[in-house]
Amino acid sequence: MYRVLPEKITASAALDASPSVLAQVRRGHAAPRPGAARSGNRAPTCPVTVLVPAYDEAGSLADTIRSLRAQTLPPEEIIVIDDCSTDGTAEVARACGATVICPSTNTGSKAGAQTFAIPWVRTEFVMAIDADTTLAPDAIEKLYPAFDDPGVAAACGFVLPRFVKTVWERGRYIEYLLAFTWYKPIQDYYEKPLISSGCFSMYRTDALKAVGGWSARTLAEDMDLTWTFYQHRYRVRFVPDAVCYPIEPHTFGFMRKQLKRWSHGFVQNVSLHWRGLLDVPYLRTAVAVGLWDATVASLAYLVLLPLLALVLGSPLLLLGYVIDVPMLLVPLLSKAVRRKECGRVLASIPAFFVLRTINGLFFLEALWTEWIARRSFKVYEKGH
Repeated sequence: MYRVLPEKITASAALDASPSVLAQVRRGHAAPRPGAARSGNRAPTCPVTVLVPAYDEAGSLADTIRSLRAQTLPPEEIIVIDDCSTDGTAEVARACGATVICPSTNTGSKAGAQTFAIPWVRTEFVMAIDADTTLAPDAIEKLYPAFDDPGVAAACGFVLPRFVKTVWERGRYIEYLLAFTWYKPIQDYYEKPLISSGCFSMYRTDALKAVGGWSARTLAEDMDLTWTFYQHRYRVRFVPDAVCYPIEPHTFGFMRKQLKRWSHGFVQNVSLHWRGLLDVPYLRTAVAVGLWDATVASLAYLVLLPLLALVLGSPLLLLGYVIDVPMLLVPLLSKAVRRKECGRVLASIPAFFVLRTINGLFFLEALWTEWIARRSFKVYEKGH
C-alpha cells in the first residue's frame, strides 16, 4: 500500500535530476550501463527496461521478476523501485537479480515511483508492470511488434486475475473478460484504447519523456498518460495475445480502496482533459458515453430500481439488475470456450452483478466529492 509523505519526490524533480545524482540513493548497485546487444549463446533480448514500482511487495515480487526472466523475449534490464518499503522488498528483488533503486523518501504513488526511475532507462522502450503481476511466457514477444509503427507510443495487453476464488476476484474476472474481449478491441479498431493498462504496458521511451513521464496529478496515472499521448498525436495499441495476470483484491477492504481510487481517478481525468479530448475523434465520444452510462446506470441500480419496486410493490422490477445477462453471455462465453473456462464464467456471473452495483456506489461518491463538494481525493492507496 502506498502512503503519501510530506516530503515526496515529484515527477518533475526526478526527470530533472541526473543519473549521477540519483545514484546516491541506489542501494547496493552501480549505475546501469546503456543497453548492449547480447553475444555468445545468450538468448536475444528486447530493447526494453522494465520498471517495477514496489512498496511492501516482498510477498509477490519474486513471482513478477521470475515471469519477466522467463520470457521468450526477455527484457534487457529489470529495475525495481523500492519506494521506502518496510519489509524485505529490496532484498527479494536483489536475490532475483533485479536492479534496485530507492528514492530518499516515499514518492506517495506508483506514478511518482515510476517517473523517479526514468533517468536510469537507457533502452529504446520502457515497460511498467505492477509488483503483483505476472506475464504469460510470450507476453513481451507478442507486445513488442506493436512498435513497428513509429507513431505508436504505448501498447497494452490482455488482463486477467491470477486468482479467481472470492466473490471480488470472480466479479473482477468477469469484468476484465468482458472489457478485454468486447470493449477493448472496438477501441483498438479506432486506435483509441481508453487506457493503456497501468499493470502491464510498454512505452516508447522518447515519447514517454516528451510528455513528462507518469503524472501524480490524478489517481489514475495510466489513464492520464494515455489521454496525454492522444493529445500529442501519438497512437496507443491493444494487443490481446499479450496476457498478464495481476493479483486482484480478494476482500472488500482491498476492493474498496481500488474502486475509490479508480472512480476518483476517472472523474479527475475528465476534469483535467475534457478540453483536450474535444480535439480527439472517437475518444471524446467514448469518454462522454462512458461518463453518461456510468452515471445513469449507477443511479438506476442504487436509486431508481429499488425505489420503483418499493413504491409500486412489484419485486419483479428488481430483475432490471440482471436484464442484460443474455447480452453479456455472448462475448463472455465466446472467450470462455476458447479458454476452456465456461464453468468458471457461469459460476462468476453473480459476483459480477454484486461488483457492478458496488462500483456504482463508489462512482456516484466520486462524482459528488470531486464535482459537487469540490474536495479532490488524492491519497494513493493500493492493496492486494
